[in-house]
Amino acid sequence: MRDERIDEECEGAGHPGPYVLGLDEVDEDRAGLVGGKGAHLGALSRVDGVRVPDGFCVTTDAFRRVVAATPEVDALLDRLAEAYPDDRQAVRAIGAEVRRAVEEAVIPDDLAAEITGAVTRFGEDASYAVRSSATAEDLPTASFAGQQDTYLNIVGPAAVLRHISRCWASLFTERAVIYRRRNGIDHRTVHMAVVVQRMVFPDASGVLFTADPVTGDRRTATVDAGFGLGEALVSGLVNPDVFRVRDGEVVARTIAVKERAVHALPGGGTREVAVEPRQRERPALTDAQAVQLVRLGRRIEARFGRPQDIEWCLTGDGFRIVQSRPITTLFPVPDPVPVPEAVDGGADGPAPNVYVSVGHQQMMTDAMKPLGWSMWQRTAMVPMHEAGGRLFVDVTPRLASPASRAALLDVMGKGDPLVRDALETVLERDEFELPVPDTDHAGDAGPVGPPPGGAPDASVTEASVTEASVTEADPAIVAELVERSETSIAALERDIRTKSGPELFDFLAEAFEEHKRVLSDPLSIRAIMAGMEATWWLNDKLGEWLGEKNAADALTLSAPGNITSEMGLDLLDVADAIRPHPEVVAFLNDVDVQDDDGFLDGLVKLPGGGAAREAIETYLRRYGMRCVGEIDITRPRWSERPATLVPLILDNVRNFGPGAAERRFEQGRLRALATEQDVLTRLRALPDGERRAGETKRMIDQVRAFAGYREYPKYGIVCRYFLYKQALSAEAGRLVRDGVLAEREDVFHLTFQELEDVVRSRRADDRLIARRKDEFRSYEALTPPRVLTSDGEAVTGSYRRDDVPEGALAGLAVSTGSVEGRARVILDLAEAELEEGDILVTRFTDPSWSPLFLGVAGLVTEVGGLMTHGAVIAREYGLPAVVGVDRATRLIRDGQRIRVHGTDGYVEILD
Repeated sequence: MRDERIDEECEGAGHPGPYVLGLDEVDEDRAGLVGGKGAHLGALSRVDGVRVPDGFCVTTDAFRRVVAATPEVDALLDRLAEAYPDDRQAVRAIGAEVRRAVEEAVIPDDLAAEITGAVTRFGEDASYAVRSSATAEDLPTASFAGQQDTYLNIVGPAAVLRHISRCWASLFTERAVIYRRRNGIDHRTVHMAVVVQRMVFPDASGVLFTADPVTGDRRTATVDAGFGLGEALVSGLVNPDVFRVRDGEVVARTIAVKERAVHALPGGGTREVAVEPRQRERPALTDAQAVQLVRLGRRIEARFGRPQDIEWCLTGDGFRIVQSRPITTLFPVPDPVPVPEAVDGGADGPAPNVYVSVGHQQMMTDAMKPLGWSMWQRTAMVPMHEAGGRLFVDVTPRLASPASRAALLDVMGKGDPLVRDALETVLERDEFELPVPDTDHAGDAGPVGPPPGGAPDASVTEASVTEASVTEADPAIVAELVERSETSIAALERDIRTKSGPELFDFLAEAFEEHKRVLSDPLSIRAIMAGMEATWWLNDKLGEWLGEKNAADALTLSAPGNITSEMGLDLLDVADAIRPHPEVVAFLNDVDVQDDDGFLDGLVKLPGGGAAREAIETYLRRYGMRCVGEIDITRPRWSERPATLVPLILDNVRNFGPGAAERRFEQGRLRALATEQDVLTRLRALPDGERRAGETKRMIDQVRAFAGYREYPKYGIVCRYFLYKQALSAEAGRLVRDGVLAEREDVFHLTFQELEDVVRSRRADDRLIARRKDEFRSYEALTPPRVLTSDGEAVTGSYRRDDVPEGALAGLAVSTGSVEGRARVILDLAEAELEEGDILVTRFTDPSWSPLFLGVAGLVTEVGGLMTHGAVIAREYGLPAVVGVDRATRLIRDGQRIRVHGTDGYVEILD
């Protein structure tokens, strides 16, 4: 994949020379000529109060000239591009050949003379640090920290020239090559400059992070410090002293025992030395020096506009900054929304706003492209804020009010206990003093309650939650709601076909209002809440009266009208149409899931293929708008990539017999009926048993009437999204045809408003689209937090339990039972290959995963709550399930035997 921004910079620097530039001559605008490190150092030298060691840059033009004169490099780069990134042996061997060719290349006399002249000007007999500075280095989206080489205490022009060649060659170390491949950067588009600076012989040195690199808190800086040169810390030779500085004071410190240090040798090079015993426990910095250093760091951070990872040295007359790069691992912060009457949280400003992840509630924590998240913003019931390609809801006002705080925590806890614990963690802090909001504006940040088809979040009114309890168990209500939704969707499908250009966006503005009207239908909300509240009532009361844990699980088996569970059962019927035809099965086994969406045409040429195609197309007519991550409109739908379904169909062919769908549904229905009779019989035997049994029967009827409907509104949302996408895709095609855009999918990297502006103006910003593509790649690598503050702190939450066996993984019990089996860790639905008795372990599931549930014996997910998709469908199918298991896909290896305790909420790893 080509890094267009880097290409552009390098093309602008393609003229021959200059080969040497002073640091005072460069800044970020010349990164293509002097690399990321050189550009940052040049900019740093202009920051008031910041001292940078004197030096110069050997530009990328010098590198390109030398490489161009070494023909074997070009052939080796072709081989390197063809090698698989995971083939470490091949990458290592080819990289070594490239490095040898570059390092042994002759530096032309005029170039050597220009470099030697610069060294002489700064001091021929002085010591220098020679540092690599690549054009794909210290970028906002990829730091490349430590990927290329640095050489310290290099003395004399000849030695400097030799180490410049080594820096050029280090562009092709194994770690640098693999890092570029993983970040989608072509080796040929990256060029190497070299920074040569006067050496600093420090008393102490280290690293300053202007934001906490672990929690992401932007108000807390971390200083690592040790004696001598910083290489002792970088290499792990010694543990550093660590100072945490917040709001102008040291709030925590850890002083290490420093037995070794690295010092420069008089004639060049460095050596490791022992620290005198009486000095080993002395702090490398005083508190005042740590605070002073952080003040410098804040100036540097302000200059570059984002948190920085800064290398520093301390000599007798003050600090020197030898490098600064962006911290690329921090999760971005949403744009802050001021809270009325905010309480001062310290010297840097008010108490932080608190945001809850929408993705953890909607079971889609992957990064979304701009069109995806902006469309969700447009159709959501509350304001949502984007950060890192994800959406967050600001819950600060609700936390601030004692009246709404308890309700918020209760709803969030039912959705995801780790979210509740994270919020409580924030509330417990002394520094977090929330204001009592103005009652006239207390609802501005959005009300609290469960959204249709998703986990509880801030999307419907508290009044609706209260009204939910008045709904009776009347199945006609669900039929009416489904009919309303289908009528509205049919009108949208009819009308949107006639719209294009600016008229389409005028129409969509009205369509989004209808979308939200349907989403907020009070009757729909009451129906959803009726099923949920009946479930909670049954679990609470039957636990109290009969000692049953999660008693409602068995009572919701095969609940009627659940569109998501029907989706899984209907795919069993597709397998029934295919199973009798061996040639069709063999053909499907050869389908390339990633790149063969024309396979349906091939089916009709086979015996039984016509019936197989009709079965698949019938399924797609009802469910083809679904896909993994379906809340993101930019994701390919099953109708667009039907080959995605092939592995699921083949699993069903292999693991089930004819008529499995009807048989499984009836088994679940009969089991639920038997459980109901058992519960009512046992209740009647208790004191006041008839009353208890009567109340329980009403709640069982309410669950059976409404539990299935809970999945339908999400289905309606996704149906609408598919119609929106088809219309916008057609518009994208017209933009490509007219030369406004290079390719259709460029529209995915524009927000909805930006796309509308392009359609109206017939002009697009190619640089913006290229930058958005870079940003999206970087966001994909980030893990979104459940709770995020406006200070940037990611608050994870934890299970505070003492009932989990040692070594077991704690989670939330959402579907009763216990099962032991082989763990199948699956991150991509298209790669699912299951055998009977397997346990599915994954990050999250949305409705598109439902067909997979039929072939597994249990479920473990990293994200989820009592009423999220995976929990609902696990109960529907009677699968033991534990959700919200932190880092489950990393702690459980594919193929391990595990035991899922769906009643008690933990997972044991058995081997």
